[in-house]
Amino acid sequence: MSVQSTGKHAPGAPIVKNQGASPAFFSCWDMHSYYGESYIVQGVNFDVREGEIIALLGRNGAGKTTTLRSIARMDDPQMNHGEVWLDHQPLHTMKSYQAAQLGVALVPEDRNIIPGLTVEENLQLAQIEEPIGWSIERIYEHFPKLGERRLQEGVTLSGGEQQMLAIGRALARDIKLLLLDEPYEGLAPVIVHEIEKILESIKALGITTIIVEQNAIAALHLADRAIILDMGHIVFDGTAQEVLDNEELRQQYLAI
Repeated sequence: MSVQSTGKHAPGAPIVKNQGASPAFFSCWDMHSYYGESYIVQGVNFDVREGEIIALLGRNGAGKTTTLRSIARMDDPQMNHGEVWLDHQPLHTMKSYQAAQLGVALVPEDRNIIPGLTVEENLQLAQIEEPIGWSIERIYEHFPKLGERRLQEGVTLSGGEQQMLAIGRALARDIKLLLLDEPYEGLAPVIVHEIEKILESIKALGITTIIVEQNAIAALHLADRAIILDMGHIVFDGTAQEVLDNEELRQQYLAI
């Protein structure tokens, strides 16, 4: 287990780069992000190998969603220091649409299903011109309920079905990095189990994923690694099993 605690960034301080045994597919180096005057993410560093699933955990307000939105280069929050790299490309120099074109997909907590469009139209709108791996028919194979409701307006689906549509819409762009913000939020336990099975099938396909989820136990059973944030700092970076086995760590930082 490795426990990391970082302090506030000092101007001119060097960016610390992970020197792991395998080259990172995704890297976040010394990220500092703000909402207005609020200093939320305070010097976050981590690497992700290709195909790895990371559970990004912490209490409310720890900086989890801010980290995801900074990676996706959303207009909020403001990332004013650090570097973010995906497959040797500098995300930190890009706008959100450029990061999306490179293969970054953020599935937000509110899912952002487009009103007035059917399930299939939501997928068609997201799909790139010549998909390499994810045709709409292949998405229906992984999400058969979407295929059954392809002509239904997306916003009229159940919460679980909307989550399936949001994830399917992300896959339609042949992504390299999937960012999931609270995929189980507001869903009944039986639907959570169904979404878990879908995410396990995505994991089996080797898609690199970072998942933020208040249902930490569910996220840990899915993930390879866990990163725990506390007040904008990384306080733990290790295997998911280490967190499952460490009750003191869970109680201190996750209240479970």
